Amino acid sequence: MTSLSFGPRLRELRRAAGLTMEELAEASGVSGRAISDMERGRSRAPQARTLAALADALSLGAADRAALVELARSGRSESKAGRPRVGELPREVSDFVGREPELELLRRHAATASDRPTPVVVVHGQAGLGKTAFAVRAAGRLGDRFPDGTIFVDLRGTDATPMAVGEALRRLLRALTVDPRDIADDEVERASQLRAILRTRCCLLVLDNAAHEAQVRPLLPGAGAGMVLVTSRRALGGLEGVLRIGLTPLATAEAADLLRAIVRDASDRAADEEVASVARLCGNLPLALRIAGTRLASRPGWTMGHLAERLSDTDRRLANLAAGDLGVGPAFMLSYAHLSVSAKATFRRLAHVPGVDFAAPLAAVLIGTGAAPTRADVFAAEDHLDELVELGLLQSAGEVRYRFHDLIRLFAGERLRAEEPPEGRAATHRRMVDWLLETAIVAGRWFEPGFGAPPEDWHGLVALDTAEQAQVWLQVERDNWLEALRRAATAGAHQRVVDVAEAMVWYSDRTIDWGHWSEVYDLSRTAAARLPDRRRQITHLNYAAWATSTCEKRHEESAALAMDAYRLAGELGDLAEQSNALWYAGEAWSFAGNPVDALWAYCRAQELADAVDSHDRYVQIGIGLGRALNELGRFDEALNEFREVLREIDSRPVGPAPALVARMSARIHMARTLADARRWEAALDEASRALPLAVEFGGLSPIGQAHLTLGRAHAALGATDEARDHLTRAVTLLEEGKAIRAAIALARTELAALDR
Repeated sequence: MTSLSFGPRLRELRRAAGLTMEELAEASGVSGRAISDMERGRSRAPQARTLAALADALSLGAADRAALVELARSGRSESKAGRPRVGELPREVSDFVGREPELELLRRHAATASDRPTPVVVVHGQAGLGKTAFAVRAAGRLGDRFPDGTIFVDLRGTDATPMAVGEALRRLLRALTVDPRDIADDEVERASQLRAILRTRCCLLVLDNAAHEAQVRPLLPGAGAGMVLVTSRRALGGLEGVLRIGLTPLATAEAADLLRAIVRDASDRAADEEVASVARLCGNLPLALRIAGTRLASRPGWTMGHLAERLSDTDRRLANLAAGDLGVGPAFMLSYAHLSVSAKATFRRLAHVPGVDFAAPLAAVLIGTGAAPTRADVFAAEDHLDELVELGLLQSAGEVRYRFHDLIRLFAGERLRAEEPPEGRAATHRRMVDWLLETAIVAGRWFEPGFGAPPEDWHGLVALDTAEQAQVWLQVERDNWLEALRRAATAGAHQRVVDVAEAMVWYSDRTIDWGHWSEVYDLSRTAAARLPDRRRQITHLNYAAWATSTCEKRHEESAALAMDAYRLAGELGDLAEQSNALWYAGEAWSFAGNPVDALWAYCRAQELADAVDSHDRYVQIGIGLGRALNELGRFDEALNEFREVLREIDSRPVGPAPALVARMSARIHMARTLADARRWEAALDEASRALPLAVEFGGLSPIGQAHLTLGRAHAALGATDEARDHLTRAVTLLEEGKAIRAAIALARTELAALDR
C-alpha cells in the first residue's frame, strides 16, 4: 500500500503507464489543467466520473483502481469536514517580469536533487525586490520536479515577533498530512519527524520571509530528493552549504516592461522616455514600480509624465510611493526596526554622505560625538555597516565601499530629520565636511613639491603613507570631497576652499580628464577674492585660467582670466605672479592656435621668471616656447629650446616633481617636433625615451602624445602593424585624457591613413 496522497499517486501511475500529461488528458477526456491541479495537490477530491475516466485511461487493475478510489475518498472526506489546506502557495502575480538568469540558476540547482543532503537555496536582498514573487514564480516552474507537492510557509521574519520554530514545524507537518495528534510536543522531536518524512518525499519547501538562521536551521531536511527555497532580507550567512541568490533592482529595460505591464492602457500612450523616467525615480525596485503603476492605473486623469513629475519631488517621493496597504517607506521601516540602536544611528547619519558611495572611515566620522575619531571607531563603523548590508539597507560597492539604493537613501534622510534635532544634524554635517576637506588637503599635498608625505603629527583614518595611496583616496572619494568643497564655499569658509584648491595644483596636472577642475578653481577664485590677500586672488585667477583652457578647452576665456591676473600682479609689482599669468596666457593662446601671441607671452614670462629665480616655472615656460616655435615651423629653434630645457633642469635647483614633468614634456614635444620636421628615425628614438617618463608621470594625455609620435614614425618608416598599434592606443588615451582637439584629430587622421 502506497504512503502517497492522491495527487502524487496519480502522477506515479501516469508515469508508470508511460503517458505524458497531455496524452492522459486526450485518453481520458479530462483537461490537462485539471490533471495538473490534481497531481500538484490543488484538487484532491475528484468526482467519481472523473476518477473512473482516469483509471480507464491508465488501464488500472482492480487493486490499483481500488487504492486510487480510497485515496480520492480520503481527500473528499477532508474537504467535506472543512479542514483547511495548509501550505498552499500564494497567488502568483500575472505580470512577473525578468529574473531569468536567477530562475535558470535555480532550475539547474533543482536538477541536482538526489539522496544527498537536500539542496537549500537562499534568495536574499533588500525590501521591495520581489523575493516572495520570485519564489512563487520559481515554485510554479519547478512544480513538476517535486511530485509530492510544494509547501509554503511565511515565517513572518519582519514582524516584531517572527513565527516561532515550533509553530513553523507544526505547519510543515500538517501540510505533510501528519495527524495533529501525532505531532510531537517537543520542538527537537518535531524537527526529527519532519526530516524523517521528507527523507521519503520529493517536496519543495518554500520558507518565505525568514528572520535569521536559528529560525530556519531546524526546518531543513537531511537527505532527500526535495529542495528548500528560503527568502530573507538577510543573506543568512550562518547557513552552510547553501546556494545564495542575491536579487538586485531590475535592469532598466525590465523595469520599464514591468511598469507597462501594470499600467497597460495608460502605458500605451506614454513615451519611452517618460516610462524610463518613472522607472528610474522608482530605483527599478519592483515594489516601487508596482505601487507607482497601480496609482497611475487607478487614476484615469493622470499621465506617465504627471506621475514622473510627482515622483521628482525628493521630499515627497516616498509618500507618493504608497497605495492602499502597500508602501515603500513602511517596507523599509520593517528592516530599520530590526537594527541595533547604534546601527540605526549609523544608518540615519549616512544620509549626510554627498557622493554615490563611501567607505568605513567616513561612516566613523559621522557616528562620532565630536572627539577625533580613531581606528577603533572605524572598526565599530564596519560592524554597523555589515549589519546594514545584512538587512538589505545598504549595498556593498566593491570590497570596502558601500552605497545606498536611491529610495533607501531618501528613507535614511527621513529618519535623520525625524529622530535627530537640527543642531545635532548640523554638527554631524560640519564634522563630515571638515574631515573630507582636511584629508583632501593632506592627500593632495603629496604631489606638491614643498610638501610630500603627511606631517608626523597627522593621524588620519585612512592610510596616506604613499603617493599612490593618496591618489587612490582622492579618486575614489572625489564625489564626496568635491561636494564638501561646494558646501564649504556656500557656507563662506573661504580660507578652507582656497587651501583645498592650492593642495590640488600638482595632482590636477595628473588628472586633467576629470571634469570638475574648472569648478574647483572657479570656487577658489571666488573665495580668494573675498580674502584680504590680493596675491592669492592673482594666484587663483591663474589656476582658473589653467583649468579653463587645459580641462575645458575654452582658450580665449582662459587667456582673458590670465591677463586679468597679469594686470593685478602689475599693480602690486609682483614679478613672479606676472610671470605665472603670462605663462597661462601663453598656454591658452598656444592651444587656441595663436602661436604668435603665445610666443610673445612665453618670452616675457621667462624673462620675469629668471629675474625672480622661479626655476620651476622657468623650465616649464621653456617647453611652451619650444611648442610655439614648432607651430610657427621654426623646427631647429624649437629643438634647441627643448634641449636647453633639459640642460636647465640639471643646472637649476628644480624640484623633483617639476623636473619630472618638464623632462617628460620636453622629450614628448621634441619627438613631436622631429616628426613634424619629418626626421623619422630621430623622432622614433626620442618618442621611445619620452614614453617611460609619461608612464611614470601617469597622465593619459602625455602617454597618448608619445604613442602618437611613435605611430607616426613607424608609419613613415613602413612598420604598419606597429604604427596601427601605437595610433590606436593614442586615439583612446588622448580622448580619455581630454587632450587638445588638434592632437586627437591628428591621431585619427594618421590611423585612417593606414587603412587606405
